[in-house]
Amino acid sequence: MPTKTNLQSALPRPLLDRTLDRANSDVVLIVDDVPDNLAVLHDALDESGYTVLVAINGEAALQRAAQVLPDIILLDAMMPGMDGFEVARRLKSLPQTSHIPIVFMTGLTETEHLVAALESGGVDYVTKPIKPKEVLARMAVHLQGARERRQARSALDAFGYASITVRVSDGKLMWQTPLARELLARYYGTDAPITPEPVLVWLRRHVQAKEPLTEPPRLSVEHGANRLTFRLHQQIGDSEGGGDWLIIMQELSEQSVIEAIALSFKLTPREAEVLYWVVKGKINRDIGDIVGSSPMTVKKHLERVFAKLGVETRTAAAAMVMSRIKQLHPQFEG
Repeated sequence: MPTKTNLQSALPRPLLDRTLDRANSDVVLIVDDVPDNLAVLHDALDESGYTVLVAINGEAALQRAAQVLPDIILLDAMMPGMDGFEVARRLKSLPQTSHIPIVFMTGLTETEHLVAALESGGVDYVTKPIKPKEVLARMAVHLQGARERRQARSALDAFGYASITVRVSDGKLMWQTPLARELLARYYGTDAPITPEPVLVWLRRHVQAKEPLTEPPRLSVEHGANRLTFRLHQQIGDSEGGGDWLIIMQELSEQSVIEAIALSFKLTPREAEVLYWVVKGKINRDIGDIVGSSPMTVKKHLERVFAKLGVETRTAAAAMVMSRIKQLHPQFEG
């Protein structure tokens, strides 16, 4: 076995991360207790440009997967001690590793063993003796799907939309983006695998309803001047026990709405702030207290706002703003 692979399999996570070129190479974890099988697969994968890590038993596989978070795992079904089925079940039960595709390698061709491989969390299987070309072909399919899901989730975070996956049967939070982790910690003080109780109650109410709505009401929670909203996006995988659900989260702040008002209606920041509080139903005296101005100054701001919007009353201005902001921020509530 090449020295590079042995070294990588022993390094702690921070050092190991610096040795993995994730931008140009997918990381594969091979789990097998037979050295000859490891050698054959390692050589084929290394020549194809993959970064290869190895584990020779179930405990080592769980440790390595948690340290490195490989892009895909090739897992021997039958190993002494903890077998591959149990390894897969444990990996799928952990939020940080549940998303990793697992391809089983098995010499067992009876239907019940193949079913067991899939039921324990495998996405595919190959039979022994291993044919490297077949393994590479199967891996390519599942890596492409995993890569597209990662890109979609990263894009959501980049645009301010966080996502989580929750399993209805036991309420576990199975997966979360970095932004989702930050938001849940700030609003609820929780982290995976714990799903905040209000979120779980809301999800189960929809899933267990006799006639689930296509677009159920969103869940909102306020934290200071900010509001976090949750909406059901889609069900993922098997529907048994309610299935796993992808939930999209977005945080809305007063400042982001005020900025949107200013841009939409070509208002100054102060005019937009005053108009925002009009939409929220505040009178001039209250607005003055909030923004640090006199009621008379607020009145002058509103006169300029009405002229720019082409309206004459607070009600008309508020209605115009609500219509525009609802397009930009559907979760906004006046």
